[in-house]
Amino acid sequence: MAAEGVAGALAAVLGGRGLRVQNWDSGPSGESPALVRLRKNVCYVVLAVFLNEQEAKKECRGSWYLPAGRMEAGETIVEALQREVKEEAGLDCEPLTLLSVEERGPSWIRFVFLAHPTGGILKTSREADAESLQAGWFPRTSLPTPLRAHDILHLVELAARYRQRARHPLILPQELPCGLVCQRLVATFTSVQTVWVLVGTVGMPHLPITVCGFTSMEQRGGIKMAVLRLLQECLTLHHLAVETKGLLGLQHLGKDQMDGICLNVLVTVAFRNPGLQNEPPKVRGENFFWWKVVEEDLQSQLLQRLQESSVIPINR
Repeated sequence: MAAEGVAGALAAVLGGRGLRVQNWDSGPSGESPALVRLRKNVCYVVLAVFLNEQEAKKECRGSWYLPAGRMEAGETIVEALQREVKEEAGLDCEPLTLLSVEERGPSWIRFVFLAHPTGGILKTSREADAESLQAGWFPRTSLPTPLRAHDILHLVELAARYRQRARHPLILPQELPCGLVCQRLVATFTSVQTVWVLVGTVGMPHLPITVCGFTSMEQRGGIKMAVLRLLQECLTLHHLAVETKGLLGLQHLGKDQMDGICLNVLVTVAFRNPGLQNEPPKVRGENFFWWKVVEEDLQSQLLQRLQESSVIPINR
């Protein structure tokens, strides 16, 4: 991938589109990157914000929660969302956008969507089954009690704020195969309206990819550990501030035992004491370099995303 290829890849990622994962630049030390298998070494959960419902499972019977549940093997993320909403609320739905991604390390990731109903009939108490007791619409300022857990309160408010003012474009998962839990970095350095992006050189120039590990350390540290690991391999971090801003998009297929995901992540790198530093930090080795974004449209898009935090948040 020449400079034009890097520009094209960056445009695709900024546009919420995906790119196939061909290889990776950083993997967990002491272990080979593990192919992921749903319900074996990873658990993905989908959740929709547009209604509430009552759970039927013994441990949460009689309490209210947003429609949510675990993905099954062979499903896309959207298919899993639509199945869970149908089972728990009786409604057909279409997702509008990802609202946030929540994680407890690479083995547990939840995808939160803003969705709207397109059909079906709201589930009543007479239709109670193993999935849920009933469903109901409620004002967000007067949610029913008891709630199964209060973690949904900030998600309801996040959806309301997005309705009032969208912080990021409408973004839905791209159906592209991936066998690992990994992250594609758009790692940026900015100075006086100039933007540089970190590029990997092994093979053709490309946006770097780091694979999440399943060691206890990486589980405790969360998926951001993989970002720091890659950057530590090419930069001296003790004088730098690194921040994962959020997601520009994600990729998953769920077919043919391809249960992995690739998160396209926007990251900033800055000097802790900037002074007169107008150039990005030096890169160690030959596997990476800083690529100056000269195309005005791409530069404008990146600056807008950075200045307005126009990304999907990643929460722990």
